[in-house]
Amino acid sequence: MTFAFDLDLLGTFVAVVETGGFTRAAERINLTQSTVSQQIKKLETNVGHTLLSRDKSGSGVEPTEQGELLLSYARRILSISEEATETMRRPTAPRTVRLGVPEDFAGRRLIDLLSRFSMATPHIRLDTVSGWSAQLNRLLELGEIDLALVKREPGEGTAIARWPEDLVWVAGAGHNVPTDPVPLAVFPPGCIYRERAIRLCESQGRPWRIAYTSQGLMGVQAAVASGLGISLLPANAVLPEHRRLGKDDGFAPEAPSELALVKSKSRLTSEVRILGDFLATNLDTAGDVS
Repeated sequence: MTFAFDLDLLGTFVAVVETGGFTRAAERINLTQSTVSQQIKKLETNVGHTLLSRDKSGSGVEPTEQGELLLSYARRILSISEEATETMRRPTAPRTVRLGVPEDFAGRRLIDLLSRFSMATPHIRLDTVSGWSAQLNRLLELGEIDLALVKREPGEGTAIARWPEDLVWVAGAGHNVPTDPVPLAVFPPGCIYRERAIRLCESQGRPWRIAYTSQGLMGVQAAVASGLGISLLPANAVLPEHRRLGKDDGFAPEAPSELALVKSKSRLTSEVRILGDFLATNLDTAGDVS
């Protein structure tokens, strides 16, 4: 006949062995001595063995051979039970929110902002993925991310929040600007700055060529600074090594683009809403996000 070990009986047994007697065990576990004796007898009946015997002094008890065997199991069983109880009492695991950020936007200032969010909301785990806006829009469509910051034309679609982004033409300070063809230092296809730069050159009938392509903002900034080409960049990405181009250089001011916080088609969870509200309130595109 099988039986399940009673944790209370095992706890009493361990207390008796560790204190060396029924009286001291009763004091430790807040039971009467008679209750302790009854529980030991019940445990012995269940296992079919005598577990305790008088010690050599005759004033206390010690485990029998079978008692020593059960003692090692009892301690492990009680330890595992305590561990399971502790685990179940802990707060539930953090809920993950997946955020997409533009390749040219995932800089120190944004990281600091997201770190502030993580410290303020330890119950939310933030999982970020970077990519160009076209890629991020596809991930939103597929439901693989919950929110995304995307660069786009103003008013292109719905958004939780949107910020205008001033764009400027830049060349390397001290470098002449070639015009035939115009050498462009740009990001890969799918980037609004690249599309704007090419479209403007074509609308003005200017021949152009891709002189340099980089996946990252720092690469484009460095290419412009070294005179490899010119570029259309957000105003907050202009470096001291750059020179802004204007009408006298043949480059009229460009209309602002837009940074938009966009959600997936899935229903927003409370955690996603919390992140969305945080970004809408705290994101400042006027600062240096690179």
